[in-house]
Amino acid sequence: MTKMNQTKIVFSLLVLSFSLSILFTSDTRVVAQNTTIIPVNIGVVLDLDTSVGRIGLSCITMSVSDFYASHGHYKTRLNLNVRNSKEDAVSAASSALDLIKNVEVKAIIGPENSMESDFVIDIGDKARVPIISFSATSPLLSSIQTPYFFRAAQNDSAQVKAISAIVQAFGWREAVPIYVDNEFGNGVIPFLTDALQEIDTRVPYRSIISPSATDDQIAEELYKLVTMQTRVFIVHMLPSLGSRLFLKAKEIGMMTQDYVWIMTDGITALLNFVESSAFDSMQGVLGVRPYVPITQELQNFTRRWQATFHHENPNIINLQMNIFGLWAYDTVSALAMAVEKVGFANSSFLKANSSQNASTDLESFGVSQIGPTLRQALLDTNFTGLSGEFRLIDGQLQSSMFETINIVGNGVKGVGFWTAGNGIVRDLNLVNTRTSSMTYSVSKDNLGTIIWPGYSTSPPKGWVIPTSGKKLRVGVPVNKNPTKFVIVTRDPSTNTTVVTGYSIDVFNAVMASLSYAVPYEFVPFAKPDGSSAGSYNDLSYQVYLQKFDAVAGDVTIIANRSLYVDFTMPYTESGVTMIVPIRDQRSKNAWVFLKPLTRDLWVTTGCFFIFIGFVIWLLEHRVNDDFRDEKVVNNLARFVLIVWIFVVLILTSSYTASLASLLTVQQLQPTVADVSVLLKKGEYVGFPSGSFVYGMLIKMGFDPSKLRAYNSFDDLEARLSAGSANGGVAAAFDEIPYMKLFLTTYCSKYTMVLPTYQTGGFGFVFPRGSPLGSDVSRTVLKVTEGDKMKQIEKAWLGDESSCSDSTTVSSNSLAVHSFWGLFLIAGLASILALVTFVLFFLYEHRKELMKPNPNMSFWRRLVKVMRRYDDKDFSSKTFRRSGFHDKENHVDAMDGRLVVASQNNNLAQGPSSFSQHTDWIIYDGDEGTASADNGSQ
Repeated sequence: MTKMNQTKIVFSLLVLSFSLSILFTSDTRVVAQNTTIIPVNIGVVLDLDTSVGRIGLSCITMSVSDFYASHGHYKTRLNLNVRNSKEDAVSAASSALDLIKNVEVKAIIGPENSMESDFVIDIGDKARVPIISFSATSPLLSSIQTPYFFRAAQNDSAQVKAISAIVQAFGWREAVPIYVDNEFGNGVIPFLTDALQEIDTRVPYRSIISPSATDDQIAEELYKLVTMQTRVFIVHMLPSLGSRLFLKAKEIGMMTQDYVWIMTDGITALLNFVESSAFDSMQGVLGVRPYVPITQELQNFTRRWQATFHHENPNIINLQMNIFGLWAYDTVSALAMAVEKVGFANSSFLKANSSQNASTDLESFGVSQIGPTLRQALLDTNFTGLSGEFRLIDGQLQSSMFETINIVGNGVKGVGFWTAGNGIVRDLNLVNTRTSSMTYSVSKDNLGTIIWPGYSTSPPKGWVIPTSGKKLRVGVPVNKNPTKFVIVTRDPSTNTTVVTGYSIDVFNAVMASLSYAVPYEFVPFAKPDGSSAGSYNDLSYQVYLQKFDAVAGDVTIIANRSLYVDFTMPYTESGVTMIVPIRDQRSKNAWVFLKPLTRDLWVTTGCFFIFIGFVIWLLEHRVNDDFRDEKVVNNLARFVLIVWIFVVLILTSSYTASLASLLTVQQLQPTVADVSVLLKKGEYVGFPSGSFVYGMLIKMGFDPSKLRAYNSFDDLEARLSAGSANGGVAAAFDEIPYMKLFLTTYCSKYTMVLPTYQTGGFGFVFPRGSPLGSDVSRTVLKVTEGDKMKQIEKAWLGDESSCSDSTTVSSNSLAVHSFWGLFLIAGLASILALVTFVLFFLYEHRKELMKPNPNMSFWRRLVKVMRRYDDKDFSSKTFRRSGFHDKENHVDAMDGRLVVASQNNNLAQGPSSFSQHTDWIIYDGDEGTASADNGSQ
């Protein structure tokens, strides 16, 4: 567009503004017959050379006309004073000074962009004049620090959650922001970075492009991105620069199916400003933009605006309404409501106390008396406008929801929405959105079909290995005495380095199982002479320094290393264990018969022998003549005895088997059973040279002087054989995989002893947040659970079963816990028999127990009855079958009374010889009396 045409457009707009002022003046005169109209000067500072400025001004003027057409009863009228900022911060500030000092405007709408707003906001804050911008979206402009700044647009930081939700939905682990180097671009990046970090997505690089960058400079920056693995780019800039960026991206091949492009609303909200050639280069790009509900009122206004704008600007074609124009329209409505609420009875400015010779205009403009009241009125404004709900909380328009769009063909299609309460949703349900009845979701299934760059329907994985001939540099450790985990040799025939080993085979198997090809090469971590270049900590740190892209080897996953790098899932058993010599401990002493049972079991068995004997004595006492015939006659006693014999039989069998094992089977026992024994005796212990195990032993309480390093398995075997007293060690500590490998050779002489001290196991090392590391980690699980892992273990570590058969470690002595069930049965049987006996005894003497006697209490009667227990029960079958003989008396039982035969009878003949005239003396034990009875047979 020529300078002459631009001048004509500006002149036309000024004429329009002047005409509106005349219209308002005449309107005031007409209404003045009934009421007084109060004109209120309002400033408008926009860049009238840009499309956003032109659309904004046309929407502002239409809003003034529409508002007062429907609010004719208002006493105030906004009088617009338009200034052209000419896309220059100094010009914008000069225009604001002019409006405040010379026109005494009560508020200013504008400036247009964030770069122009910074200084204007400070001027408004000093003069207490509200500055209301509908298009300055940078978070660097704060309403908290400058209370007279109002952002009638959504803050750029409001959209970062919507963008991070998309990244999280597809599981992309890295993303690179590409943004313009000015207040607009720099303001949102900290918020975007924080949002990505919250979902564990790393920002490995920030691509900054100058607003005045040439096409070659843009291409140079894009080529730098091509060399990186990351393929997810978030573009934050205006359409003028963004169009050039995408044209160059397509030109150098960055719009293919491996790439992901996401645009912020800086471009997405202004897509109608993008030229068709640039639009074609943006195929498959995603974007987010504020969602505006389509209403009948909005559609009617859009048709009216297009007709009016194109009539006034016939030389401007294909210019369409955007969100900034709607915010400009609603800004006028909000300001008009606030002005009417204030009333402006006293709206003059207080002049500054400055001399007439002030060097700058900043020292001479006054302060608005009505400013604080107008500011509060703006904060209280709340209505539904063309853009949706319009409410300035803390001076900022609140974000509602965002729409995700996909550029396909000649247009865009919506693929989903994002709300703060619901996350990603496919079909927007306003009721659920407002009530938050739906759960927050970041599922990609809630998005519609997306056409990605390269016209692919499959989501890109978000990263690639650069195809410029570069291979992944995988570092491997170099040990002076290599184990079977990593072996680095040199092939003399080809003069090349050969890397083999258990860990290397596992790494190769994992990389081969990936769903895509990754070229890589092993690079030994060695000095020029071939010796090791450092410890495993140093090797891991090389990944952090970007000297290696990964590390494959027997690298243990520990906390201090994970501060700088990421580990995959472990591919070996985790933990540090102790290994000690074993010896044959077959007992050959005279007290070996005590060892099959623990002391507790011996004591428990003895106590039960005493208890069972006591129970049987209680049950047999009244019916057995002191066990003279060694015969148990009471049925309850027999029951108890049978149960106890069962228990004793099992104990005897177990004892016999354990004793036979002690006397005949080889008993290989560890010489040291616990770490506490080593600490107590002050024994020397071994650890692998240069290992983190040294620090672990110090934490366990070992004196550093008692720690001896070994360099190889042969060295370890020699030290263990020598023993602690002869310059060797009593035990050694190392990780389980190493100890298992050691035992494949020396399993007949040494064994591992619990407990195991937990570590992370062996894992592969990748940079922090590496997407390749995440894929490899998942594949490690797949490989370790398959048959391939068993083949690798058998090839390098051997068959563990062949070793385990040759070392038989005896079990411990039999303990109480192995027989507590038997003792419980015996105890319950005994108690049951005792309870039954007592109940029957009390039942037999119930008459005596319950017989009323005023001279004897119940407890005395109970004691008297219990004394009867010591008497023999002559009613039992034992005494009835065999009778009773002593030198002087014959005793029988009759109805609970003791009957004593006279001495004159010849008892030698037995009871059958008693005559009819035998004299009987009957002793009644209850009353303590005796009576004579000369009864007949």
